Amino acid sequence: MTLYLKDAQFIDWQNLVIHLTHLAVASGPKGTVSKISSLPAGDALAADDRIVDCKGKFVTKSFGCGHHHIYSTLARGMPAPRKIPTNFPEILEYVWWNIDKQLDLEMIEASALASAIYCAKSGVTFVIDHHASPFAIEGSLETIARAFDRVGIAHMLCYEMSDRDGAEIREQGLAETEAFLASGRAGHVGLHASFTVGEQLLEEAVALAGKHQTGLHIHVAEDFSDQQHCQTNFGKRVVERLYGAGALQLNKSILAHCIHLSDRERELLQQSGVWVVQNVESNQNNNVGLGRYGDLQSRMMLGTDGMHCDMLRSAKAAFLSGQATEGIGFDTIYDRFRNVHRYIEATGTTGDGDNNLVVLDYDPPTDLTQDNFLGHFVFGIDTRHVESVIAQGRLLVEDRRIQTVDEKEVLSQARAMGRKLWAKL
Repeated sequence: MTLYLKDAQFIDWQNLVIHLTHLAVASGPKGTVSKISSLPAGDALAADDRIVDCKGKFVTKSFGCGHHHIYSTLARGMPAPRKIPTNFPEILEYVWWNIDKQLDLEMIEASALASAIYCAKSGVTFVIDHHASPFAIEGSLETIARAFDRVGIAHMLCYEMSDRDGAEIREQGLAETEAFLASGRAGHVGLHASFTVGEQLLEEAVALAGKHQTGLHIHVAEDFSDQQHCQTNFGKRVVERLYGAGALQLNKSILAHCIHLSDRERELLQQSGVWVVQNVESNQNNNVGLGRYGDLQSRMMLGTDGMHCDMLRSAKAAFLSGQATEGIGFDTIYDRFRNVHRYIEATGTTGDGDNNLVVLDYDPPTDLTQDNFLGHFVFGIDTRHVESVIAQGRLLVEDRRIQTVDEKEVLSQARAMGRKLWAKL
């Protein structure tokens, strides 16, 4: 199948050159995009070929999320916790660990379907997710994978293992991770954070990641309490602990947050091949501080940490907060926004090829050129301009309407599952 995009202003996501052209978009995981000077006549089209008139709108590569928590979808508008948290450990205890313990597979599926729709309508076609449901572990990752597949969003998933709920739950997490990765699905070996992970689990997680030629996906120094726990219990800082365990030797590893780092830890990260994900809105929401990432730039990605599915919003928030912490520039934030594609390519994971595109209905008040695109990216283009979204050559969103599932039905089921979850809180 070939999808033809007529009269597109095609922005090359890597060099920002803009071409007024037609595009031929081939379908499939390895589908290509070609600039063509003319469209095939109607009788030359195959039965499943289609022409979409872009009417001069901008077209560029779609977006990716480097760190998400789709299970948080049903938390929006939830009742207040039984105790108002006063610090980050209490936010985890009274909010997020209370929610994840109540999840069942039906809720997880509803969360994943709704989140996948929100991703698609925000132009996000690839998601790296970090999941937790300690009393509904078995089958949870495949449930999420199938839901994302239904909507058409590519993914790398992991289960967030820890020792906080005891040995039996830990072993179930290891078994779920092994089963998911052994099935051939793309993913990581997930860990919550150093302060909830004992020595045995860390050792087993690194070994499991090595066995499946992947990496860890773990929260690192999100709050200073993570560092305090590590120094008290292990006599070292978090990144030093991960280095000693062999986690930094796994180039596919993802370290989320990395806010409270020492110079030595930063040096270890620079010397490694691991990737770091910035989640600035979540950090501000939890009042844990802001990171400094300039020396880690080449392997920096952006995520949402489950706050939402809008990567354009995440980029703008990271840019604005970075003015005070890093003196960040337009080019720097755009690289962080796009580094997720470089990470996915480096891991050899499919689903994020050139045939993942977004059509932007952005009618700028000033000229948009190769030279000033980044100014429009930061201060102009946002999710309301996402008109159509193509994933692996397939239209997921057309004229702002999801094409692959019944959105009203999915969101109605999500609301029902939200009520079920809230009743258990």
